[in-house]
Amino acid sequence: MQHKTVAFSKKSSNLFFHILTKCNLSCSHCYINREQHGDMTLPFDTIRDWLGLFAPKAPKTNLVLLGGEPTLHPDLYLVVREARRLGFRSITIDTNGYLFHNILDKITPDDLDFLSFSLDGATPDTNDKIRGKGSYDAVLSGIHRAKSKGFSCAMIYTVSDKNIHELARMPALVKGLGIDRFFIQVIGMRGESSTSSDTLQVSKDIWLGTIPTVAEKIAAQGIVVAYPKVFLSDGEPFQCAGNVSDNYFVFPNGRVYKCPICEDFPLHSHEIINNRLMALPPINETDLFKLTIPEGCVMNKMIQPGNLTYDTDGKPCHRIACCLLKQELTP
Repeated sequence: MQHKTVAFSKKSSNLFFHILTKCNLSCSHCYINREQHGDMTLPFDTIRDWLGLFAPKAPKTNLVLLGGEPTLHPDLYLVVREARRLGFRSITIDTNGYLFHNILDKITPDDLDFLSFSLDGATPDTNDKIRGKGSYDAVLSGIHRAKSKGFSCAMIYTVSDKNIHELARMPALVKGLGIDRFFIQVIGMRGESSTSSDTLQVSKDIWLGTIPTVAEKIAAQGIVVAYPKVFLSDGEPFQCAGNVSDNYFVFPNGRVYKCPICEDFPLHSHEIINNRLMALPPINETDLFKLTIPEGCVMNKMIQPGNLTYDTDGKPCHRIACCLLKQELTP
């Protein structure tokens, strides 16, 4: 089994494209903030034009189509076909599993690299308290349907204090599902989570005592596993993806962010105006990427400092990695 920290690189980029913000669920940790992101459903022509803005880098760009729930868009199949025509390095749909508009009948496994399903509990009781009644069964049904048609499937488990107690049960659950990739996410304190009265984020000791062990068990089943680094080891250098690599988080109102932690705020570095990707003047997120602080990620310090602790001298007990820095386990 190969363990590695996935280094940031200018040789590859990622485009996270929210084609709408509408969703059939109301997840308690949903990161969509409609006051900031709008409530539009982009028409296909606009999506096509915006994809074209990133076409020059398409061969080295991984495209992730998001919502809201992207399968609620009636033209999602056309979006996938257009992205394939443009030659994106990989194409993924992130879905809650309901798979609206008969999407599996309108695209083929050759059109899409991954269908990525969100599941936040090993049991219906835990998952459905977070994501909504019936969502657990919908995800498992969606995975079975997708696998029966030959699609490659991934799964995302967003860890919080509401569901980390069931993460250890996930290796047994995914074993028979035919999952190709498993992603463990740390909950971000934005969107619905930012207004929660609960702590939600787990401590360093709980994270490090749970995540690597579960990741090993899942990877041992032949599944590629990735999870955020979160806590830097002593002496490990901090790098901000915003300074080193090309990642774009695009929303229907035209805002384009380089850092997902900033998405609750008008700190976006770019905006799509008249079908042109325009860099915005200072001050925006790119100016903050340049700051160096003892805590590591300056965005974490400013926006979600709850996972920081300090010693009696006021020094941080640990440093937080860039949220886009991943550990990957390859069988």
